[in-house]
Amino acid sequence: MTCRPAAGARRGRRTRPGSAVTATVLAALCLLALFTPSTTSGYSARITNPTNEAGTAAYFLCTEAVRADIAGALFAYRLNEATGSAFAGDYSNNNTPGTYRGPMTGDTATKPACPRDAGGAYTLNGSTSYVSTPTQRASGNTFSIEVWFKTSTGGGKLIGFGNAQTGASTAYDRHLYLTDTGQVVFGVYPNQVKTITSPLSYTDGTWHHAVATLSGAGMNLYIDAQKVATDPATTTGQSYAGYWRIGYDNLAGWGATQPANFFYKGSLRFAAAYTAALTPGQVTTHYNAGR
Repeated sequence: MTCRPAAGARRGRRTRPGSAVTATVLAALCLLALFTPSTTSGYSARITNPTNEAGTAAYFLCTEAVRADIAGALFAYRLNEATGSAFAGDYSNNNTPGTYRGPMTGDTATKPACPRDAGGAYTLNGSTSYVSTPTQRASGNTFSIEVWFKTSTGGGKLIGFGNAQTGASTAYDRHLYLTDTGQVVFGVYPNQVKTITSPLSYTDGTWHHAVATLSGAGMNLYIDAQKVATDPATTTGQSYAGYWRIGYDNLAGWGATQPANFFYKGSLRFAAAYTAALTPGQVTTHYNAGR
């Protein structure tokens, strides 16, 4: 586009009324033309947002992520009931609600794990609080256990299998527990103690997702969707009938990783056990649904 001054504005010629306005408008149009691309193909723009992040996840809710693998679940507890509740609702296909033992406190004041799911979390006092399942089962050698936890205190069983429904079991393995320094341990007992342990501590007062699997491929421990420990040589646990327990059971005899307190102190959310070994992809999907 070629821009020239208005005819009446050249060589000092007197302008007609309104011609000054015309010249001004023409000048504005010329400036606009100079800074407007002739085609849209060469246009580019960058938009930044330093305060928000966008991501993708297969499921928006932890409930939905677990339900996708529910066919192999023995139980799936949200652990979001109100204070004083007697039972932990089971949303697996087995309808086997857990029983809250000791004081049951539901925490709705702090941001829970899986914040898009309804409800709060289950807060355990570290001395009498735990959950027991109602149905005795044969121990299996292919399984997964899963739970979200938040604590500032080391020690205590997160989830495991024992031969007693309440109190201290005399046979107990297939469990996740915390050391006194806050490391996560996965242990089984095929006639001897076999454990794998996370290198890091998780007593930082924030939510973490823990999954352990046992199968013909061995033992695997995942924290926050990362495989942190493995033992491919151990493929079985102790053989007995028992109950799944959450938040407490016996841990005596588990060697250097055994904590001083067998009761867990902190918050728990979304505890489940499966009759299959979750794949790394499934573990990641479950974790991402809670972020």
